[in-house]
This record gives sequence, C-alpha cells and structure tokens, in this order.
Amino acid sequence: MNYNILIQALPQDVDGVVFDVESLYLRLLRLTDQRKRRGRRYALAVIVIVLLLAKLAGQDTAAGIAEWVQLRRGLFVDFFQLKRAQMPHAATYRRVLTHSVMLGELERELNAFLASAPGAGQSDRVTLDGKTLRGVVPLENGRARHLLAVFLPAEGLVLCQVAVDDKSNEIPAAQQVLKHLKLQGKIVTADALHTQRELSQIVVEAGANYVWIVKDNQPALRREIELLFQPEKCLPGTSPVITDLRRATTTDKGHGRIETRRLTASSLLAESSDWPHLAQVFKLERTVRILKTGECRSEVVYGVTSLTAAEATPDRLLQIVRGHWGIESKLHWRRDVLFHEDQTRTKSPTFGQALAAINNLVIGLACRLGWTNIAKARRFFDAHPDEALKALISRLA
Repeated sequence: MNYNILIQALPQDVDGVVFDVESLYLRLLRLTDQRKRRGRRYALAVIVIVLLLAKLAGQDTAAGIAEWVQLRRGLFVDFFQLKRAQMPHAATYRRVLTHSVMLGELERELNAFLASAPGAGQSDRVTLDGKTLRGVVPLENGRARHLLAVFLPAEGLVLCQVAVDDKSNEIPAAQQVLKHLKLQGKIVTADALHTQRELSQIVVEAGANYVWIVKDNQPALRREIELLFQPEKCLPGTSPVITDLRRATTTDKGHGRIETRRLTASSLLAESSDWPHLAQVFKLERTVRILKTGECRSEVVYGVTSLTAAEATPDRLLQIVRGHWGIESKLHWRRDVLFHEDQTRTKSPTFGQALAAINNLVIGLACRLGWTNIAKARRFFDAHPDEALKALISRLA
C-alpha cells in the first residue's frame, strides 16, 4: 500500500501534517512518561496512539496490536518521522500501560478528548453501573478489579470510570463520583444497590433527579410501596381511596417472544414517606411469553423517583427505567463481546483498567463519528487506518 497517498490525504499545511490543538494526539503528548531516558526507543504518545489505532481496527490482545501495527509500519514511520522501521513489541504495549503512564492521567485525557466535542454531555440520562474485570487474575486472597462507570447511553460516552476499593463496594464510590460531576438537569438511574438515602440527597442537591429501583436492601420502603399498590377491597356503596393511579403499557414482539410492560405510578407517598425528595413511586410488571413454547414468565419491581407527576408521566417513567439498561447493551456488552475484555488475561489490575478506559474511548469515538454498529466501525477502520488516524489528530466535530 502506498502510504504517502494516505498521508497526503490528512490535514496539512506548508510545514506538513497539521495536528489540531484539541486532538487526542496532542493531549497524549501531555502524559507524564515514567520511563527512564535510557532505552526509550519510541515516544510515549506514539506508542499510545498506534495502540489506539489498532484497537479501533479490531485488535484486542497485545500480540494482535503489535502485529497490526508492524504490518502498517510504513504509515507510522513516515507519519511520525520515526528513526526505526521496527515497531514496538507486544511486551512494550503491556509495559507502557502497566508502568510507563499514570493511569489517572491517561483516563483524564481520554475522557477530556471525547468531552471536548461540540454538544458532548448534553443528553439528560445518566446511568451508573459496575463491571468486574474478569480477565484480571487477582493475586492470592485478592479480588478482581471492579470498575464503576457513569455513562450517557444516548451518546455512548463514559463521563467517568473509577475503581472500587477492594474492601468496599460501589455505594461510597458512587457518592464520591457524583459529587464531582455536573449533573444539573440530568436524570440519574442505577440498579437497586444504589437506592440509598445519601445518594438520593446528593443527586437532588446537584440539580438532578433520580429514578431508583427498590428491592430488599430497602425493606421498609419496599413494604410501603407494595402496600400502596395492593388491590383495594371496596365495600358496597364505597369507592377506592387511592384515586391518583396513572398507568402506561407497552408491548414488544421480537426474538421469538412477546414482552409486555405495565407501569403504575402514584404520588400519594410523597408527603408521608421520609425518603429524601420522593415525588412518585411506581410498580412495574413485566410479562414475557415465549412464542415457540407458550411459556410465560412474569416479574414485578418497584421504584421511586424525585420527578413529579408533571415532570414524568407513566410513559416517560417506563421509558427511563427501560433505558437504564443501555449501559449493559451499549457499554458492558460491547466491551465483553466485541472487545473480548474478560478474555484478555493479565495479572496487572492497572493494565486491565487502562484497557477498559481505551475500550470506552473507542466506543465513544465510534458513536461520535456516527457509527451505531461498533463491529462494523472497527472493520472500516481496519481497512482505512488513515481515517482512524485523522480522527485522532483532529478536533472532534
């Protein structure tokens, strides 16, 4: 392949290729290089940028990354004006992500690059969820690294990702993260683990609203909601006491099944419950019928929200609750299935977390460039490395 033609197609002026000041490449030049000067063969930013290009092109192992970069060394040697034609070995990528870069700096620059795009972070749904890096083999008596992500499903953008302390859980990590994020006007959703009084207070004080699922970790609150939605037995000549029940129903057919969701909301507990800033409670009934066998499965879950009835109708609440699982399908599923994250074996939690941050970047960047099928996007960038390189040396549109 004639790489000179590819390089000529990149943004240039009279002095050569132009790097935008908001580009990821120039951001990577700010990283602190913790290597000793002796033995440095490649600039730290170059190693990280070619690693990112290989990731964009579908390579998920250090060996695959090294081979992909080596096969395209002509492009990188000419573009970066490298003195050596031999590109880094697989061990170099592992060593750089484990020891040479400061993990916090790397995560901060990757997040800042995506956040610098016009309109980034404007969507109103924020989801919290954790994921264990199962490919990180824990040390004896240790725990695998567990990461908590704050995600915007509509944009494919991870606002923040932090490691959960080995001796703790996601709850204190979530409280600390949300205190440092701009949440004004957002709607925060999470699984039942995060249905906590203090977190509810933090969200509302930040100018946002919460929608939580209530399970057995909040038994008193759950009993209150269950009692409210129990069918009333009306005596002859009397009418129901609870008159503000509002309902919404959706039915979807696909994948060999029919799924019906019925959400009932009420504001009656807003005054009597001591839950912070509670405005509505809801009951969600899910029924799934398998078309082939006729088998039916049903589930009932309860929830609370600080959104008033005027701010969130039952239809909107149903949409918000369903949309929460976008973090599973749009982030965690992609990282596990498309990026083989859990199959990437390493003994270094730092290496595993760095790869997770890079996977987040690739997903967010592909979404920003208009791709909805991430696997298809990676095949495109494999065939067009110049397009991937252009995305990393330019300002995001």
